[in-house]
Amino acid sequence: MNDYFLLPLASLPFPNINPILIQIGPLAVHWYGVGYIVGILFAWWYAKRLAANAKLWPNDVLPMKPEDLDDFIVWAAIGVVLGGRTGYVLFYDLPRYLAHPLDIFAVWQGGMSFHGGLLGVILAMTLFSIKRGIRTWSLFDVVAAGVPVGLGLVRVANFINSELWGRPTDVPWAIEFPNGGPFARHPSQLYEALLEGLVLFLVLRILTHSRLKLKTPRFVAGAFLCGYGLSRIFVEFFREPDQQLGYLLGTNWLTMGMILSSPMVLVGIWAMVTAKPVPQPQPA
Repeated sequence: MNDYFLLPLASLPFPNINPILIQIGPLAVHWYGVGYIVGILFAWWYAKRLAANAKLWPNDVLPMKPEDLDDFIVWAAIGVVLGGRTGYVLFYDLPRYLAHPLDIFAVWQGGMSFHGGLLGVILAMTLFSIKRGIRTWSLFDVVAAGVPVGLGLVRVANFINSELWGRPTDVPWAIEFPNGGPFARHPSQLYEALLEGLVLFLVLRILTHSRLKLKTPRFVAGAFLCGYGLSRIFVEFFREPDQQLGYLLGTNWLTMGMILSSPMVLVGIWAMVTAKPVPQPQPA
């Protein structure tokens, strides 16, 4: 910590953006919540467009009805919220919630885990695909293709909220966050918004439309898992670890985010390597 005081205090000004977008009486709409809602709605709209384009799918046959995705959005929202909250409680701050179990339901205080939300959505997709008779991996693919937009928006909201900031640094674009101490820090939220949001979305767009990888079930989902995992691990080197956890295993670099993201990379690589095109039906 003493080394931090040797860092220059020169930094870019933190933009004074109110975390609350609209407030009417006691009702407040936060940028963080808007990011989640817009992200889910975009993924739903984008998935419907993909699901309606037969040229993108094996044998030019639609894997599902676009109307199926109208019903799935409710399942997805439940999976994101329940999984995200449960994941945060278990992975990041379990002692606190064991001591104060009612705080688990105080979601307005913050505390959501991407990895928990991912597991919640995977469970929702699996159950929904079985219920509707949809190829499970194709549902994974079509949903994964639009998710990065929501990830990027939520990371921008983290920046607006002045939370999850980066480690002290002397880079020219460092920012002194209002609640981050007297240190110029990496705007790691924006790094994540760029990599997990814009870059990952463009990569998946190339895979779905230029390389036609939706014809190879689980390749796009695998690319999403691998791309997110690598992006998160990279940014964790610039992001301040969670205060209640710190660095793990006696290191000065290993974080919970790295540990939770590493299996994603491995599963993503497995999914891409083992993905095979759906064979054309044999004529009768």
